[in-house]
Amino acid sequence: MDGATPCPLPKAHLGFGIGLRRPHFDEILDNHQGVDFLEIISENYMRFGGKSRDIITRARDVFDTIIPHGVGLSIGGIDPLNMDYLTSLRDLVQLLDPPWFSDHLSYSSAFGREYYDLMPLQFSEEAIVHIVERIEQVRDIVGKPLVLENPSYYASMPGSEMTEAEFTREIMVRSGCGMLLDVNNVYVNAQNHGYDAKAFIDAMPADQVVQYHIAGHDGSGEFLVDTHGSHIIPPVYELYKYALKTVGPALTLLEWDNNIPPLEILLEENEHVRAAAADALD
Repeated sequence: MDGATPCPLPKAHLGFGIGLRRPHFDEILDNHQGVDFLEIISENYMRFGGKSRDIITRARDVFDTIIPHGVGLSIGGIDPLNMDYLTSLRDLVQLLDPPWFSDHLSYSSAFGREYYDLMPLQFSEEAIVHIVERIEQVRDIVGKPLVLENPSYYASMPGSEMTEAEFTREIMVRSGCGMLLDVNNVYVNAQNHGYDAKAFIDAMPADQVVQYHIAGHDGSGEFLVDTHGSHIIPPVYELYKYALKTVGPALTLLEWDNNIPPLEILLEENEHVRAAAADALD
């Protein structure tokens, strides 16, 4: 089913959002200047009631778009898809009615074990065929477009037959899946694995990129670590501008998941992202 999808992707458009995180629950509904949409970690709201369910229920009245972004789909895993997980995800998606739901081009479980981390894939034809089939199954069950993010990774899997860019592009094109282009991950991977970050962006199918992620990382050691725990550095902003000019505008999510700052700092950083986009698209 090359290039086919039962869930057509919405047309990409410019917008700026932040992640909904617990430290900001009591403020975000009244203090969200410059925030066009929210993104939530899917697993934090699946099967939960209480304050978590209450905040997203109320947030729907304030924000037109709340996008579930998961870490547990394990689209590249070898175990059968977890139907209990997918049913709960479908219920959350139906509650929020987002334009799409997203996860990572990786795996997070195998042999019945949850790793609670995003594991790198073998860049091979066999993996592509396997993942494309699972993408179709997930879309059929959840009933909305699936968007996959290019993850950061710190080890190259043996048996790979192609580059990360070739692998990622093939999956997107064959499945018709949407792409969440994480600019910080491209920068981190390019630095750690020695490839051209701009060439990676050039290789992606521009018409399937509907969202960006941008974030800070830790560069204090021998290699870069994707921490989402600090301010965005200038080279990542420059790469983001390059992506906007090359790929085109799309929703941009500022990720800040560790060392979470006060909401005012997050909103200031979001304005910096907005300013970078305006500069790129001027």
